[in-house]
Formats: sequence, C-alpha cells, structure tokens
Amino acid sequence: MLTKIKKIISFFIISLLLILAFINYGCSPANILATGGSGALVVAEGERSLGTVIDDATIKVNIAAKFLNSDNNLFVNINTSVLEGRVLLTGLVENQEIRIEAVRLIWEIEGVREIINEIEIGNRSTLKDYTSDLWINTQARAVAAKTVGIKSITFNFETIKGKIYIAGISTRPDLLNEMISALKNIKGVNEIVNYVMIVVKE
Repeated sequence: MLTKIKKIISFFIISLLLILAFINYGCSPANILATGGSGALVVAEGERSLGTVIDDATIKVNIAAKFLNSDNNLFVNINTSVLEGRVLLTGLVENQEIRIEAVRLIWEIEGVREIINEIEIGNRSTLKDYTSDLWINTQARAVAAKTVGIKSITFNFETIKGKIYIAGISTRPDLLNEMISALKNIKGVNEIVNYVMIVVKE
C-alpha cells in the first residue's frame, strides 16, 4: 500500500515538473532550461534551441523520477542543474554510498553526457548554517543582477556550507569574471565553484 501511494505521489510531482517546464518556456523573459532545487537554470532567448531546452527538461524530469523512487531521500537532499546534457549535482548526503547511488541512477538516463558531482558528505549541523547558506544565495542573485543585469537570469546559484556553485551559460566572459569577483565579497562565502559555459557568438 505504501509503495502504491509513493508511486502516485511520484507521478503527480513529475507531471507537475514537466508542466511547469513547458509553461515557463513560453512565459518567461528567457526560455527555461531546467528548474533547480532553489531556482531555475535558464538560457537567454536565441542562445539555445527549443530542442535542446526540451531535451534538458526531459533529463531533469527523469532524474526527479529516479530520485523520488529512491529510498535515500535523493529528491530532497540533492539539487540538479542540467545544461546540454551536463548534469551538475549539489547538496549534502549522509555517506559516500548515497553519493555514488545518485550518480549511478543518473547515468541510466538517456541523453546524459556528463555528470559533475559536487555532492558533499555531512549535514547542516545547525539551523544557523542552513539560514546562512540561504542568505548567501539570496545575496548572490542580487549581486548578479547588479553586475550583469537581465543576463543574471542565465545563472543558477547553489550554496552549500558557504561554497557557491554557479551553473549556466554566458556570452560575456568579462561580465562573468566581474560577477565572480563581486561574489567573493559576500560575507560568509569561502569558495566559488564556476561551471558556467562560455558560448562564443559567430
């Protein structure tokens, strides 16, 4: 009975993710690529084809399905960003076995080209640590908006124990470097990990 309920919940959550992906594609100022745990990884109009966006959204939904059916709370503890078949994993899990299991499940998904595993082992020992990461993430988005303007929507930020992970796409490496320099000045930030893809316009 419990397994049946779990499958029904999984179906509704996956359906919702898929619907939101396609609704947001048509309504947002930039086309949605894939939703993340605390934000959305998007690509500016004209920089990505509809086919690529849909492929990445499909990968994202398939990851959610596998994580929901896992017994290790992967869906809750791990955030994913998907860009052109590259999957960035961030979050905190209890042990190395869970970390490996997440990667194994994702490699089963068609269309995945690369997995960047930044999942850390441990836990947020206090509420203060968790709220600090949330505060840093909020500040990071504000800094990005101030530095690069509307292009800030092409970046996804995840903060784990004071370490900011940046994923996304950019056609302006100079603005990206300026933004990263500004992020270093946020109180509580101890490291910045950059996974932004640079696209050269022809």
